[in-house]
Amino acid sequence: MKNIIYCCLAGCLFFFSSCEEDFLDRSPTDQLTNENFWETEEQLILAANGLYANVKAKNTVDMENMGDNTLWPSSTQYQQIGSGNYGPDQNTLNTEWTTQYRGVRQANAFLENYHKATLHDPALAERLAAEVRVIRALMYSYLTNFWGDVPLVTETLTIEELMVPRDPQEEVVDFLLNDLEDAAMNLPSEIPSGEDLGRMNRGAALALKARIALYSGRFEVAEKAARDVMDMGVYELFDTGNPERNYYDLFTYAGKLSTGNNKETIIARTSLMEVDMHNLSREIHVPDQVIRWNPTKSLVDSYLMIDGLPIEDSPLYGVENYQDVFENRDPRMSQTILEPGAEWGGRYDGQEVNETPEIFRIPKFLSDRRGAVTLTGYYFTKYAELSAVPTYRRDANDFHLLRYAEVLLTYAEAKLEQGTLTQEDLDKSINLLRDRVGMKHMVISEIEANGLDLREEIRRERRVELALEGQRYFDIKRWKKGELLALDVKGTNVNWLPNPDTAGNLRTDEEGFIIAHTGRTFDPSRHYLWPVPLPQLERNPDLTQNPGW
Repeated sequence: MKNIIYCCLAGCLFFFSSCEEDFLDRSPTDQLTNENFWETEEQLILAANGLYANVKAKNTVDMENMGDNTLWPSSTQYQQIGSGNYGPDQNTLNTEWTTQYRGVRQANAFLENYHKATLHDPALAERLAAEVRVIRALMYSYLTNFWGDVPLVTETLTIEELMVPRDPQEEVVDFLLNDLEDAAMNLPSEIPSGEDLGRMNRGAALALKARIALYSGRFEVAEKAARDVMDMGVYELFDTGNPERNYYDLFTYAGKLSTGNNKETIIARTSLMEVDMHNLSREIHVPDQVIRWNPTKSLVDSYLMIDGLPIEDSPLYGVENYQDVFENRDPRMSQTILEPGAEWGGRYDGQEVNETPEIFRIPKFLSDRRGAVTLTGYYFTKYAELSAVPTYRRDANDFHLLRYAEVLLTYAEAKLEQGTLTQEDLDKSINLLRDRVGMKHMVISEIEANGLDLREEIRRERRVELALEGQRYFDIKRWKKGELLALDVKGTNVNWLPNPDTAGNLRTDEEGFIIAHTGRTFDPSRHYLWPVPLPQLERNPDLTQNPGW
Protein backbone atom coordinates (compact mmCIF):
# COMPACT_ATOMS: atom_id res chain seq x y z
CA MET A 1 0.00 0.00 0.00
CA LYS A 2 2.94 2.31 0.56
CA ASN A 3 3.68 2.12 -3.16
CA ILE A 4 0.06 3.01 -3.92
CA ILE A 5 0.24 6.10 -1.72
CA TYR A 6 3.58 7.26 -3.10
CA CYS A 7 2.45 6.76 -6.69
CA CYS A 8 -1.03 8.29 -6.48
CA LEU A 9 0.22 11.84 -7.01
CA ALA A 10 2.43 10.92 -9.92
CA GLY A 11 -0.35 8.89 -11.47
CA CYS A 12 -2.80 11.77 -11.12
CA LEU A 13 -0.29 14.15 -12.71
CA PHE A 14 -0.11 11.80 -15.67
CA PHE A 15 -3.85 11.70 -16.09
CA PHE A 16 -4.21 15.45 -15.88
CA SER A 17 -1.48 16.02 -18.48
CA SER A 18 -2.98 13.40 -20.78
CA CYS A 19 -6.30 15.27 -20.81
CA GLU A 20 -4.72 17.72 -23.25
CA GLU A 21 -3.88 15.01 -25.77
CA ASP A 22 -7.04 15.30 -27.82
CA PHE A 23 -6.19 18.88 -28.71
CA LEU A 24 -2.60 18.34 -29.87
CA ASP A 25 -1.56 17.74 -33.44
CA ARG A 26 1.55 15.85 -32.42
CA SER A 27 2.99 14.31 -29.30
CA PRO A 28 5.21 16.62 -27.25
CA THR A 29 8.57 15.29 -26.13
CA ASP A 30 8.67 17.05 -22.77
CA GLN A 31 5.56 15.61 -21.08
CA LEU A 32 3.74 12.34 -20.60
CA THR A 33 1.03 11.55 -23.14
CA ASN A 34 -0.82 8.49 -24.36
CA GLU A 35 1.76 8.17 -27.14
CA ASN A 36 4.80 7.77 -24.91
CA PHE A 37 3.46 6.60 -21.55
CA TRP A 38 1.85 3.16 -22.03
CA GLU A 39 5.05 1.22 -22.66
CA THR A 40 6.38 -0.51 -19.55
CA GLU A 41 5.14 -2.51 -16.60
CA GLU A 42 6.31 0.24 -14.26
CA GLN A 43 4.22 2.84 -16.09
CA LEU A 44 1.17 0.60 -16.03
CA ILE A 45 1.47 0.02 -12.28
CA LEU A 46 1.98 3.76 -11.76
CA ALA A 47 -1.20 4.54 -13.68
CA ALA A 48 -3.23 1.93 -11.78
CA ASN A 49 -1.92 3.19 -8.46
CA GLY A 50 -2.99 6.70 -9.39
CA LEU A 51 -6.61 5.52 -9.59
CA TYR A 52 -6.62 4.62 -5.88
CA ALA A 53 -6.60 8.33 -5.03
CA ASN A 54 -10.27 8.28 -6.08
CA VAL A 55 -11.28 5.86 -3.30
CA LYS A 56 -13.08 7.92 -0.69
CA ALA A 57 -11.39 8.43 2.67
CA LYS A 58 -12.66 10.62 5.54
CA ASN A 59 -15.35 11.90 3.18
CA THR A 60 -17.15 8.60 3.78
CA VAL A 61 -17.55 9.48 7.47
CA ASP A 62 -18.45 13.08 6.58
CA MET A 63 -21.40 11.82 4.55
CA GLU A 64 -22.90 10.39 7.73
CA ASN A 65 -24.06 13.95 8.45
CA MET A 66 -26.69 13.59 5.73
CA GLY A 67 -28.50 10.91 7.74
CA ASP A 68 -30.07 10.81 11.19
CA ASN A 69 -27.25 9.17 13.15
CA THR A 70 -25.20 12.26 13.87
CA LEU A 71 -25.21 16.04 13.81
CA TRP A 72 -22.39 18.42 12.79
CA PRO A 73 -21.95 21.38 15.18
CA SER A 74 -22.23 24.05 12.49
CA SER A 75 -24.10 24.34 9.24
CA THR A 76 -22.35 22.30 6.56
CA GLN A 77 -23.43 21.42 3.06
CA TYR A 78 -23.86 17.74 3.93
CA GLN A 79 -26.03 18.78 6.85
CA GLN A 80 -28.05 21.05 4.57
CA ILE A 81 -28.61 18.17 2.18
CA GLY A 82 -29.81 15.92 4.98
CA SER A 83 -32.18 18.61 6.25
CA GLY A 84 -33.63 19.27 2.79
CA ASN A 85 -32.44 22.90 2.75
CA TYR A 86 -30.36 23.04 -0.42
CA GLY A 87 -30.63 23.63 -4.15
CA PRO A 88 -28.87 22.84 -7.46
CA ASP A 89 -26.37 25.66 -6.94
CA GLN A 90 -24.83 24.06 -3.83
CA ASN A 91 -21.08 23.51 -4.18
CA THR A 92 -21.00 20.00 -2.71
CA LEU A 93 -23.29 18.68 -5.43
CA ASN A 94 -21.00 19.95 -8.17
CA THR A 95 -17.91 18.76 -6.30
CA GLU A 96 -19.26 15.22 -6.06
CA TRP A 97 -20.25 15.25 -9.73
CA THR A 98 -16.92 16.57 -11.02
CA THR A 99 -14.79 14.50 -8.64
CA GLN A 100 -16.44 11.21 -9.56
CA TYR A 101 -16.41 11.93 -13.28
CA ARG A 102 -12.79 13.04 -13.16
CA GLY A 103 -11.98 9.66 -11.67
CA VAL A 104 -14.13 7.90 -14.27
CA ARG A 105 -12.16 9.64 -17.01
CA GLN A 106 -8.90 8.50 -15.46
CA ALA A 107 -10.20 4.93 -15.32
CA ASN A 108 -11.37 5.10 -18.93
CA ALA A 109 -7.96 6.37 -20.04
CA PHE A 110 -6.32 3.39 -18.34
CA LEU A 111 -8.71 0.86 -19.85
CA GLU A 112 -8.26 2.31 -23.34
CA ASN A 113 -4.47 2.16 -23.22
CA TYR A 114 -3.25 -0.57 -20.90
CA HIS A 115 -2.93 -3.15 -23.71
CA LYS A 116 -0.15 -1.06 -25.25
CA ALA A 117 2.30 -1.86 -22.47
CA THR A 118 4.83 -4.65 -22.86
CA LEU A 119 4.77 -6.93 -19.81
CA HIS A 120 6.53 -10.17 -18.98
CA ASP A 121 3.28 -11.39 -17.44
CA PRO A 122 0.18 -10.42 -19.46
CA ALA A 123 -2.00 -11.57 -16.56
CA LEU A 124 -0.70 -8.63 -14.52
CA ALA A 125 -2.13 -6.17 -17.02
CA GLU A 126 -5.55 -7.82 -16.82
CA ARG A 127 -5.40 -7.83 -13.03
CA LEU A 128 -4.62 -4.12 -12.93
CA ALA A 129 -7.40 -3.42 -15.42
CA ALA A 130 -9.80 -5.36 -13.20
CA GLU A 131 -8.76 -3.27 -10.19
CA VAL A 132 -9.47 -0.13 -12.20
CA ARG A 133 -12.93 -1.45 -13.14
CA VAL A 134 -13.76 -1.95 -9.47
CA ILE A 135 -12.68 1.61 -8.65
CA ARG A 136 -14.71 2.95 -11.58
CA ALA A 137 -17.76 1.01 -10.39
CA LEU A 138 -17.31 2.45 -6.90
CA MET A 139 -17.37 5.97 -8.32
CA TYR A 140 -20.41 5.23 -10.45
CA SER A 141 -22.19 3.75 -7.44
CA TYR A 142 -22.07 7.17 -5.78
CA LEU A 143 -23.22 8.90 -8.95
CA THR A 144 -26.28 6.68 -9.35
CA ASN A 145 -27.10 6.85 -5.63
CA PHE A 146 -27.02 10.63 -5.73
CA TRP A 147 -28.67 11.37 -9.08
CA GLY A 148 -30.30 8.19 -10.39
CA ASP A 149 -29.91 8.64 -14.16
CA VAL A 150 -26.38 9.77 -15.05
CA PRO A 151 -24.28 9.79 -18.22
CA LEU A 152 -22.61 6.40 -18.63
CA VAL A 153 -19.22 7.29 -20.05
CA THR A 154 -16.88 4.38 -20.77
CA GLU A 155 -14.27 6.12 -22.92
CA THR A 156 -12.31 9.34 -22.79
CA LEU A 157 -14.11 12.09 -24.64
CA THR A 158 -13.19 15.39 -26.22
CA ILE A 159 -14.91 18.59 -25.10
CA GLU A 160 -17.36 18.28 -27.97
CA GLU A 161 -18.14 14.65 -27.15
CA LEU A 162 -18.75 15.45 -23.48
CA MET A 163 -22.15 16.93 -24.36
CA VAL A 164 -24.00 13.70 -23.65
CA PRO A 165 -27.41 13.07 -22.05
CA ARG A 166 -28.12 11.06 -18.93
CA ASP A 167 -28.57 7.31 -19.25
CA PRO A 168 -31.31 5.45 -17.33
CA GLN A 169 -30.14 4.29 -13.91
CA GLU A 170 -31.16 0.71 -14.72
CA GLU A 171 -28.81 0.66 -17.72
CA VAL A 172 -25.96 2.09 -15.67
CA VAL A 173 -26.52 -0.53 -12.96
CA ASP A 174 -26.64 -3.29 -15.59
CA PHE A 175 -23.26 -2.15 -16.85
CA LEU A 176 -21.74 -1.98 -13.36
CA LEU A 177 -22.94 -5.41 -12.31
CA ASN A 178 -21.61 -7.03 -15.48
CA ASP A 179 -18.34 -5.13 -15.30
CA LEU A 180 -17.78 -6.16 -11.68
CA GLU A 181 -18.49 -9.80 -12.50
CA ASP A 182 -15.93 -9.65 -15.31
CA ALA A 183 -13.44 -7.91 -13.04
CA ALA A 184 -13.82 -10.60 -10.38
CA MET A 185 -12.65 -13.24 -12.85
CA ASN A 186 -9.27 -11.50 -13.27
CA LEU A 187 -8.63 -10.70 -9.62
CA PRO A 188 -6.99 -12.88 -6.95
CA SER A 189 -9.20 -14.22 -4.19
CA GLU A 190 -6.54 -13.83 -1.49
CA ILE A 191 -6.67 -10.85 0.87
CA PRO A 192 -4.01 -8.40 -0.34
CA SER A 193 -0.98 -8.07 1.94
CA GLY A 194 2.50 -6.65 1.93
CA GLU A 195 3.08 -4.25 -0.97
CA ASP A 196 -0.38 -5.12 -2.32
CA LEU A 197 -2.13 -4.05 0.89
CA GLY A 198 -5.26 -2.05 0.12
CA ARG A 199 -5.61 -3.19 -3.50
CA MET A 200 -8.89 -4.41 -4.95
CA ASN A 201 -9.32 -8.18 -5.13
CA ARG A 202 -12.08 -10.61 -6.12
CA GLY A 203 -13.87 -10.10 -2.83
CA ALA A 204 -13.95 -6.33 -3.42
CA ALA A 205 -15.54 -6.78 -6.85
CA LEU A 206 -18.19 -9.20 -5.60
CA ALA A 207 -18.94 -7.32 -2.38
CA LEU A 208 -19.39 -4.07 -4.29
CA LYS A 209 -21.62 -5.92 -6.75
CA ALA A 210 -23.73 -7.12 -3.81
CA ARG A 211 -24.05 -3.55 -2.46
CA ILE A 212 -25.01 -2.03 -5.82
CA ALA A 213 -27.53 -4.81 -6.47
CA LEU A 214 -29.09 -4.40 -3.03
CA TYR A 215 -29.34 -0.63 -3.42
CA SER A 216 -31.01 -1.18 -6.80
CA GLY A 217 -33.57 -3.63 -5.47
CA ARG A 218 -32.06 -6.57 -7.37
CA PHE A 219 -32.27 -8.87 -4.42
CA GLU A 220 -31.56 -12.15 -6.21
CA VAL A 221 -28.35 -10.72 -7.67
CA ALA A 222 -27.39 -9.23 -4.29
CA GLU A 223 -27.94 -12.54 -2.52
CA LYS A 224 -25.80 -14.45 -4.99
CA ALA A 225 -22.96 -11.92 -4.95
CA ALA A 226 -22.97 -11.84 -1.15
CA ARG A 227 -23.04 -15.63 -1.01
CA ASP A 228 -20.13 -15.77 -3.47
CA VAL A 229 -18.07 -13.65 -1.07
CA MET A 230 -19.10 -15.83 1.87
CA ASP A 231 -18.19 -18.98 -0.06
CA MET A 232 -14.71 -17.66 -0.84
CA GLY A 233 -13.75 -18.67 2.70
CA VAL A 234 -11.10 -15.96 3.08
CA TYR A 235 -13.03 -13.34 5.06
CA GLU A 236 -14.01 -13.48 8.71
CA LEU A 237 -15.22 -11.02 11.33
CA PHE A 238 -12.51 -9.20 13.25
CA ASP A 239 -12.24 -10.83 16.65
CA THR A 240 -9.65 -10.21 19.36
CA GLY A 241 -11.30 -12.69 21.71
CA ASN A 242 -12.79 -9.94 23.86
CA PRO A 243 -16.49 -9.31 23.12
CA GLU A 244 -16.31 -6.08 25.13
CA ARG A 245 -13.77 -4.62 22.68
CA ASN A 246 -14.02 -6.61 19.44
CA TYR A 247 -16.19 -4.13 17.58
CA TYR A 248 -14.48 -1.02 18.99
CA ASP A 249 -10.97 -2.27 18.27
CA LEU A 250 -11.79 -2.84 14.61
CA PHE A 251 -11.98 0.94 14.15
CA THR A 252 -8.70 1.72 15.93
CA TYR A 253 -5.08 1.03 15.07
CA ALA A 254 -5.66 -2.52 16.28
CA GLY A 255 -7.91 -3.01 13.26
CA LYS A 256 -5.58 -1.52 10.64
CA LEU A 257 -5.09 -3.78 7.66
CA SER A 258 -1.34 -3.53 8.05
CA THR A 259 -1.50 -5.50 11.33
CA GLY A 260 -2.44 -8.62 9.39
CA ASN A 261 -5.18 -9.36 11.94
CA ASN A 262 -8.05 -7.79 10.03
CA LYS A 263 -9.65 -10.25 7.59
CA GLU A 264 -12.98 -8.43 7.66
CA THR A 265 -12.41 -5.19 5.78
CA ILE A 266 -12.78 -5.73 2.04
CA ILE A 267 -12.42 -2.19 0.66
CA ALA A 268 -10.50 0.39 2.69
CA ARG A 269 -8.67 3.64 2.30
CA THR A 270 -5.57 2.78 4.28
CA SER A 271 -3.43 5.38 6.01
CA LEU A 272 0.30 5.42 6.58
CA MET A 273 2.07 7.25 9.41
CA GLU A 274 4.10 10.25 8.18
CA VAL A 275 2.76 9.79 4.64
CA ASP A 276 -1.05 9.81 4.52
CA MET A 277 -2.67 11.01 7.75
CA HIS A 278 -5.90 12.76 8.75
CA ASN A 279 -7.64 14.22 11.80
CA LEU A 280 -10.70 12.02 12.40
CA SER A 281 -9.96 10.85 15.96
CA ARG A 282 -9.30 14.35 17.21
CA GLU A 283 -12.47 15.66 15.57
CA ILE A 284 -14.48 12.94 17.33
CA HIS A 285 -13.06 13.84 20.77
CA VAL A 286 -11.78 17.35 20.06
CA PRO A 287 -10.51 18.38 23.51
CA ASP A 288 -11.27 22.12 23.43
CA GLN A 289 -14.17 22.62 21.03
CA VAL A 290 -17.53 21.15 20.03
CA ILE A 291 -17.13 17.61 18.76
CA ARG A 292 -17.70 17.21 15.03
CA TRP A 293 -19.95 14.14 15.12
CA ASN A 294 -22.74 14.37 17.71
CA PRO A 295 -24.68 11.09 18.12
CA THR A 296 -28.44 11.58 18.00
CA LYS A 297 -31.19 10.34 20.28
CA SER A 298 -32.55 8.49 17.26
CA LEU A 299 -29.36 6.44 16.96
CA VAL A 300 -29.07 5.84 20.71
CA ASP A 301 -32.69 4.70 20.91
CA SER A 302 -32.21 2.25 18.03
CA TYR A 303 -29.98 -0.08 20.06
CA LEU A 304 -31.84 -3.08 21.42
CA MET A 305 -31.81 -4.17 25.03
CA ILE A 306 -29.72 -7.22 25.84
CA ASP A 307 -32.91 -9.32 25.84
CA GLY A 308 -33.30 -8.59 22.12
CA LEU A 309 -36.25 -6.22 22.52
CA PRO A 310 -36.51 -2.53 21.58
CA ILE A 311 -36.38 -0.05 24.48
CA GLU A 312 -40.12 0.62 24.23
CA ASP A 313 -40.91 -3.10 24.67
CA SER A 314 -38.30 -4.36 27.08
CA PRO A 315 -38.89 -4.57 30.86
CA LEU A 316 -35.14 -4.00 31.27
CA TYR A 317 -35.32 -0.40 30.08
CA GLY A 318 -35.76 2.19 32.79
CA VAL A 319 -33.84 5.46 32.81
CA GLU A 320 -33.54 7.76 35.79
CA ASN A 321 -30.05 9.09 35.13
CA TYR A 322 -27.59 9.41 32.24
CA GLN A 323 -25.73 6.20 33.05
CA ASP A 324 -28.95 4.18 32.87
CA VAL A 325 -29.19 4.85 29.13
CA PHE A 326 -26.32 2.43 28.59
CA GLU A 327 -27.40 -0.33 30.95
CA ASN A 328 -28.41 -3.73 29.51
CA ARG A 329 -28.03 -2.60 25.89
CA ASP A 330 -26.65 -4.27 22.78
CA PRO A 331 -22.89 -4.26 23.54
CA ARG A 332 -22.21 -2.48 20.26
CA MET A 333 -23.80 0.61 21.77
CA SER A 334 -21.04 1.24 24.31
CA GLN A 335 -18.46 0.37 21.64
CA THR A 336 -19.95 3.06 19.39
CA ILE A 337 -21.36 5.68 21.79
CA LEU A 338 -19.14 6.81 24.66
CA GLU A 339 -20.34 5.43 27.99
CA PRO A 340 -19.58 6.95 31.40
CA GLY A 341 -16.58 5.18 32.87
CA ALA A 342 -14.89 4.64 29.49
CA GLU A 343 -11.60 6.15 28.40
CA TRP A 344 -11.78 9.13 26.08
CA GLY A 345 -9.66 11.97 24.76
CA GLY A 346 -12.12 14.79 25.36
CA ARG A 347 -10.65 16.14 28.60
CA TYR A 348 -12.23 18.15 31.38
CA ASP A 349 -11.69 21.58 32.88
CA GLY A 350 -8.97 22.67 30.51
CA GLN A 351 -6.46 20.10 31.74
CA GLU A 352 -3.36 19.72 29.61
CA VAL A 353 -3.84 17.38 26.67
CA ASN A 354 -1.39 14.51 26.89
CA GLU A 355 -1.24 10.89 25.83
CA THR A 356 -2.97 9.53 28.94
CA PRO A 357 -6.71 9.16 28.26
CA GLU A 358 -9.10 10.41 30.89
CA ILE A 359 -12.29 8.71 32.06
CA PHE A 360 -15.54 10.08 30.68
CA ARG A 361 -18.07 11.03 33.38
CA ILE A 362 -20.81 13.37 32.14
CA PRO A 363 -21.43 15.37 28.95
CA LYS A 364 -20.26 18.96 28.67
CA PHE A 365 -22.43 21.62 27.03
CA LEU A 366 -20.64 24.89 27.79
CA SER A 367 -18.28 25.92 25.00
CA ASP A 368 -15.43 27.52 26.95
CA ARG A 369 -12.47 25.77 25.27
CA ARG A 370 -11.96 23.76 28.45
CA GLY A 371 -13.13 20.35 27.26
CA ALA A 372 -15.00 18.50 24.51
CA VAL A 373 -18.50 19.94 24.05
CA THR A 374 -21.49 18.01 22.74
CA LEU A 375 -24.69 19.33 21.16
CA THR A 376 -26.76 16.24 21.92
CA GLY A 377 -25.28 15.02 25.19
CA TYR A 378 -23.62 12.06 23.50
CA TYR A 379 -20.17 11.36 22.07
CA PHE A 380 -18.90 8.72 19.67
CA THR A 381 -16.12 6.37 20.65
CA LYS A 382 -16.16 4.42 17.38
CA TYR A 383 -13.33 5.48 15.06
CA ALA A 384 -11.61 7.34 17.93
CA GLU A 385 -8.03 6.13 18.19
CA LEU A 386 -7.21 7.59 21.60
CA SER A 387 -3.48 7.86 20.93
CA ALA A 388 -4.22 10.19 18.00
CA VAL A 389 -6.61 12.56 19.80
CA PRO A 390 -3.90 14.73 21.44
CA THR A 391 -2.24 15.29 18.04
CA TYR A 392 -3.32 17.36 15.06
CA ARG A 393 -3.62 15.71 11.64
CA ARG A 394 -1.45 12.80 12.71
CA ASP A 395 -4.10 10.10 12.70
CA ALA A 396 -3.14 7.06 10.60
CA ASN A 397 -6.33 5.08 11.23
CA ASP A 398 -7.78 3.25 8.21
CA PHE A 399 -11.20 4.05 6.71
CA HIS A 400 -13.34 0.95 6.29
CA LEU A 401 -15.51 1.45 3.20
CA LEU A 402 -16.90 -2.05 2.80
CA ARG A 403 -16.65 -4.82 5.37
CA TYR A 404 -17.54 -8.50 5.48
CA ALA A 405 -20.14 -7.52 8.08
CA GLU A 406 -21.96 -5.54 5.38
CA VAL A 407 -21.86 -8.56 3.08
CA LEU A 408 -23.58 -10.64 5.78
CA LEU A 409 -26.20 -7.93 6.28
CA THR A 410 -26.77 -7.71 2.53
CA TYR A 411 -27.25 -11.47 2.34
CA ALA A 412 -29.86 -11.43 5.11
CA GLU A 413 -31.77 -8.45 3.70
CA ALA A 414 -31.73 -9.82 0.16
CA LYS A 415 -33.11 -13.15 1.40
CA LEU A 416 -35.78 -11.36 3.41
CA GLU A 417 -36.96 -9.27 0.46
CA GLN A 418 -37.27 -12.40 -1.66
CA GLY A 419 -39.33 -14.09 1.05
CA THR A 420 -36.78 -16.87 1.54
CA LEU A 421 -35.07 -15.84 4.79
CA THR A 422 -34.75 -18.72 7.28
CA GLN A 423 -33.35 -19.03 10.77
CA GLU A 424 -30.38 -20.85 9.23
CA ASP A 425 -29.72 -17.78 7.08
CA LEU A 426 -29.74 -15.54 10.16
CA ASP A 427 -27.40 -17.88 12.01
CA LYS A 428 -24.77 -17.59 9.28
CA SER A 429 -25.12 -13.86 8.85
CA ILE A 430 -26.59 -11.48 11.45
CA ASN A 431 -26.09 -13.80 14.39
CA LEU A 432 -22.37 -13.97 13.62
CA LEU A 433 -22.28 -10.19 14.13
CA ARG A 434 -24.07 -10.59 17.43
CA ASP A 435 -21.81 -13.43 18.56
CA ARG A 436 -18.79 -11.16 18.12
CA VAL A 437 -20.07 -8.84 20.88
CA GLY A 438 -21.99 -11.35 23.00
CA MET A 439 -25.45 -10.14 21.97
CA LYS A 440 -28.55 -12.34 22.05
CA HIS A 441 -29.33 -14.02 18.72
CA MET A 442 -32.01 -12.76 16.36
CA VAL A 443 -34.67 -15.48 16.32
CA ILE A 444 -37.49 -15.26 13.83
CA SER A 445 -40.02 -17.05 16.04
CA GLU A 446 -39.29 -14.69 18.95
CA ILE A 447 -39.63 -11.63 16.75
CA GLU A 448 -43.03 -12.83 15.60
CA ALA A 449 -44.10 -13.78 19.13
CA ASN A 450 -43.24 -10.29 20.38
CA GLY A 451 -45.22 -8.61 17.61
CA LEU A 452 -42.13 -7.10 16.00
CA ASP A 453 -41.61 -6.60 12.28
CA LEU A 454 -38.80 -8.76 10.87
CA ARG A 455 -37.99 -6.28 8.11
CA GLU A 456 -37.59 -3.44 10.61
CA GLU A 457 -35.34 -5.59 12.79
CA ILE A 458 -33.12 -6.48 9.81
CA ARG A 459 -32.88 -2.78 9.00
CA ARG A 460 -32.16 -1.91 12.63
CA GLU A 461 -29.29 -4.38 12.59
CA ARG A 462 -27.79 -2.68 9.56
CA ARG A 463 -28.07 0.75 11.19
CA VAL A 464 -26.40 -0.39 14.40
CA GLU A 465 -23.59 -2.34 12.75
CA LEU A 466 -22.72 0.30 10.13
CA ALA A 467 -23.19 3.48 12.18
CA LEU A 468 -20.72 6.25 11.25
CA GLU A 469 -19.66 4.43 8.07
CA GLY A 470 -21.52 6.62 5.59
CA GLN A 471 -24.31 4.20 4.68
CA ARG A 472 -27.30 5.47 6.66
CA TYR A 473 -28.37 8.24 4.24
CA PHE A 474 -28.41 5.84 1.30
CA ASP A 475 -30.36 3.26 3.31
CA ILE A 476 -33.02 5.81 4.28
CA LYS A 477 -33.45 6.78 0.65
CA ARG A 478 -33.66 3.28 -0.79
CA TRP A 479 -36.12 2.21 1.94
CA LYS A 480 -38.26 5.26 1.07
CA LYS A 481 -38.09 6.46 4.67
CA GLY A 482 -37.29 10.07 3.82
CA GLU A 483 -39.68 11.36 6.47
CA LEU A 484 -37.04 10.40 9.05
CA LEU A 485 -34.81 13.18 7.72
CA ALA A 486 -37.52 15.78 8.35
CA LEU A 487 -37.69 15.11 12.10
CA ASP A 488 -36.02 17.37 14.64
CA VAL A 489 -32.62 16.10 15.72
CA LYS A 490 -32.78 15.43 19.44
CA GLY A 491 -30.35 14.50 22.16
CA THR A 492 -30.33 13.25 25.72
CA ASN A 493 -32.85 14.23 28.38
CA VAL A 494 -31.57 17.07 30.54
CA ASN A 495 -33.48 15.65 33.51
CA TRP A 496 -31.16 12.64 33.47
CA LEU A 497 -28.09 14.80 34.10
CA PRO A 498 -26.58 15.13 37.59
CA ASN A 499 -26.99 18.88 37.25
CA PRO A 500 -29.64 19.80 34.66
CA ASP A 501 -28.63 23.46 34.96
CA THR A 502 -25.50 22.70 32.92
CA ALA A 503 -27.80 22.34 29.91
CA GLY A 504 -30.15 25.13 30.95
CA ASN A 505 -29.40 27.20 27.84
CA LEU A 506 -30.47 24.42 25.45
CA ARG A 507 -33.85 24.08 23.78
CA THR A 508 -35.79 21.01 24.92
CA ASP A 509 -39.10 19.38 24.14
CA GLU A 510 -41.89 18.92 26.69
CA GLU A 511 -40.24 15.76 28.05
CA GLY A 512 -36.84 17.34 28.50
CA PHE A 513 -35.05 15.94 25.42
CA ILE A 514 -32.61 18.35 23.79
CA ILE A 515 -33.72 19.74 20.42
CA ALA A 516 -30.34 20.10 18.72
CA HIS A 517 -31.51 20.90 15.19
CA THR A 518 -34.88 21.89 13.77
CA GLY A 519 -36.33 23.38 10.60
CA ARG A 520 -35.74 20.20 8.63
CA THR A 521 -37.87 19.12 5.69
CA PHE A 522 -38.22 16.29 3.20
CA ASP A 523 -40.24 16.48 0.01
CA PRO A 524 -40.69 12.95 -1.41
CA SER A 525 -41.40 14.41 -4.85
CA ARG A 526 -37.80 15.58 -5.17
CA HIS A 527 -35.52 14.82 -2.22
CA TYR A 528 -34.94 11.14 -3.02
CA LEU A 529 -32.59 12.35 -5.76
CA TRP A 530 -30.14 15.22 -5.81
CA PRO A 531 -30.64 17.99 -8.37
CA VAL A 532 -28.20 17.95 -11.25
CA PRO A 533 -25.66 20.68 -10.37
CA LEU A 534 -26.39 24.01 -11.96
CA PRO A 535 -22.88 24.39 -13.49
CA GLN A 536 -23.32 21.05 -15.28
CA LEU A 537 -26.68 22.08 -16.70
CA GLU A 538 -25.14 25.31 -17.94
CA ARG A 539 -22.25 23.52 -19.62
CA ASN A 540 -24.19 20.63 -21.11
CA PRO A 541 -27.60 21.46 -22.60
CA ASP A 542 -28.24 17.74 -23.21
CA LEU A 543 -28.56 17.11 -19.46
CA THR A 544 -32.02 17.14 -17.90
CA GLN A 545 -32.94 18.07 -14.34
CA ASN A 546 -34.40 15.67 -11.79
CA PRO A 547 -38.12 15.97 -10.90
CA GLY A 548 -39.08 18.80 -8.58
CA TRP A 549 -35.92 20.81 -9.09
